[in-house]
Amino acid sequence: MMKAEEIRDWDNTEIRARLGELREEKFRLRFRMGTMQLENPRMLQHIRRDVARLNTILRERELSETRTAAPEAPTAGTAAPTPEAAETPAEVAEPPETEEPPTEAAEPPTEAAEPPETVEITEAEELPKTEE
Repeated sequence: MMKAEEIRDWDNTEIRARLGELREEKFRLRFRMGTMQLENPRMLQHIRRDVARLNTILRERELSETRTAAPEAPTAGTAAPTPEAAETPAEVAEPPETEEPPTEAAEPPTEAAEPPETVEITEAEELPKTEE
């Protein structure tokens, strides 16, 4: 069983490599469990928890990277822009006018679609009829 504190010292490539190893081991253990050759069934539980622990740490790192990359909120000393100020005519973009009138929806075809090809069954392919 791995400790989360130890795992946090690893880099992402080591964690992903260990995840691959654990998944392979989990597959082997499940196979052995199916053939009734597994001595300790709790090993599957330990592996499942280790995989979850590794995935959790990877996710924590991913979230911490996105938080540091996101722009920070204005501090208490600065004023946030008001909604009225953001809607000045220079900043509001109007949709461009098109010269073409909107097109009408295409009508469905009036002709009937061709039926699918039929396949004839020869005498050799017919199933024998059973009497009830």
